[in-house]
Amino acid sequence: MNDNARQRFARLEREPLTSVASAAPFWASIRAVIAHRQLLGLLVRRDIKARYKDSVLGLLWTLINPIVQLIVYYVVMGQFLGAARGIPDFAIYIFSGLTIYALFSEALTGSTGSIVANAGLVKKVYVPREIFPLSTLGSSLFTFTVQLGVLIVACIVLGAPPLSIGLVYFLPSLALIVVYAMAIGLLLSALNVYLRDVQYLTAVLLMLAMWSSPIVYGWTMVNTVFDQFGLPAWLLEVYTNSPLTLAVLGFHRAFWVAGSAADYPTDLALRMGIAFLVGLVLVWVGQRVFSRLQGNFAQEL
Repeated sequence: MNDNARQRFARLEREPLTSVASAAPFWASIRAVIAHRQLLGLLVRRDIKARYKDSVLGLLWTLINPIVQLIVYYVVMGQFLGAARGIPDFAIYIFSGLTIYALFSEALTGSTGSIVANAGLVKKVYVPREIFPLSTLGSSLFTFTVQLGVLIVACIVLGAPPLSIGLVYFLPSLALIVVYAMAIGLLLSALNVYLRDVQYLTAVLLMLAMWSSPIVYGWTMVNTVFDQFGLPAWLLEVYTNSPLTLAVLGFHRAFWVAGSAADYPTDLALRMGIAFLVGLVLVWVGQRVFSRLQGNFAQEL
């Protein structure tokens, strides 16, 4: 061993050992993500380009998918099953709910598998691992923006442009979905490294979440069912105050101008505000769990 090697080993011996399992402070993690914002932007662009790589239509699929989904749900649920008879402007009603739900579903699905999908980077390069689930949220917001444009055009074509005071609910609804997708996505992405069944369980739960939200049926219908079966009022409150339910209702309030005040629960804005504050707390909890678990990501991958 030469002198240079001995000196390097001597310096390494004097360095203090830091446990990789210890969680970095919350604000330090945020600063690390901000410091790597250029990498975050690159990962978002990579996800968008890779999604439709080698396809002929490319990004046009972001338009085709929601339009086909709208037609299928409108024909099957609205016409064959008769849901459109009880909800005016049913096409706008269902598409507005599907648009905000699709953002939550895509962001959560991508976030859950994001660490495993980027195993090569995780094992070779140190970056704040939170960047990976956040990048999938960013690419999901891009798809959401395209689908939102389709929704606005559909409202105008169908003669019901969203030009009411209800538009103020647009940003709170979007904020709810972003906050909860971030909180749950951080938690599930870390758990999925240790237990790969999490990604399959997430798909099942998202399917249940869709049908348990007032997307293809009205909130008033749920209220009526609870009354008919004599279910406790607190159970209806639990259902109504679900962040996904509130976000869907907020999107209906913003874009479905055929609705009235009776189609929504009382104090919708207050409910959304409380749910948003709870979501911020869950973001902190999710990041703390993520930070605790990330120490062994490379070994598990």
